[in-house]
Amino acid sequence: MSRPTLRALLGGSVMALHEPAARWMLEQPMPQAMDDDEARGPVAAAVERFAVERSVAVVPVRGLLTPNSAMLERWLGWATYRGLIETCEQLAGDEAVSAVVLELDTPGGTVRGCAGAAAAIAELNKVKPVHALVDPLAASAGFWLASQAREISVAPGAELGSIGAALATGAFVQPGASGVQVYEFTSPHARAKWPDPSTEEGKAELQRSLAEAETRFHEAAAAGRGMSVEDLRSRASVSDDPRDGGAIFDGAEAIRRGLADQVETRRAFYTRILGTYAPPPRKAARAGSRSASALALAARATALS
Repeated sequence: MSRPTLRALLGGSVMALHEPAARWMLEQPMPQAMDDDEARGPVAAAVERFAVERSVAVVPVRGLLTPNSAMLERWLGWATYRGLIETCEQLAGDEAVSAVVLELDTPGGTVRGCAGAAAAIAELNKVKPVHALVDPLAASAGFWLASQAREISVAPGAELGSIGAALATGAFVQPGASGVQVYEFTSPHARAKWPDPSTEEGKAELQRSLAEAETRFHEAAAAGRGMSVEDLRSRASVSDDPRDGGAIFDGAEAIRRGLADQVETRRAFYTRILGTYAPPPRKAARAGSRSASALALAARATALS
């Protein structure tokens, strides 16, 4: 019997996700369950959530973002909101860390939990500078997180955006393949528990939940980027109508719209960050050593994915 896919795991959740980029991830079978010994151990003990090079901590933000899926974090190296919160708390109190880099390669994920992780990044940024590097994608929930850094750099060819929330759901219209028709009932004052998208009332409730999620997203991203919510909605729209948001933009277009700050190669980004925050090497370095160190750091961060 084939294992369920990750789409089944996330089905029915309000998502801040760029679905085209996430499709191949969603169709993957769920990882096999952890054995008893692994299940008993703390996730943090088995997962490297960041790497430190010369006082700069690099935090990979990769894969489908979920609230606390230890299985996906451990087996696929994907970030979780709980993991990001714990990492931010740890780095805030680490005197050996002077700055933090968020390396983003994610199509986004669930709305549930994202606000907490974004708030943790914003709090960390008050204590230590947080810089975001988009390489190659920070979509939807990924942009929500990146927007809380003090600046966003975009690697050549990388993209960001897809600002908004979405939901895929269904309703029973005929008996299933088993021949059994399933009926759902709620208690007298819990009609919103299982909204029926085939009814106007159900559609209104689903739209309400999406609007609430979008508002939280827009408020956090606008604050992080230093603009009003109305300005963010206007800049993210592909037309004069602010309802036409949700698009993905390349680096140059994102910068033009105020959604990012500069296009930088990985080498240039890490050369600048290490040169700004990292203590100089003890021995005189040869020309280009900073770039080599930056590339080594980037490779180390990528190895965590």
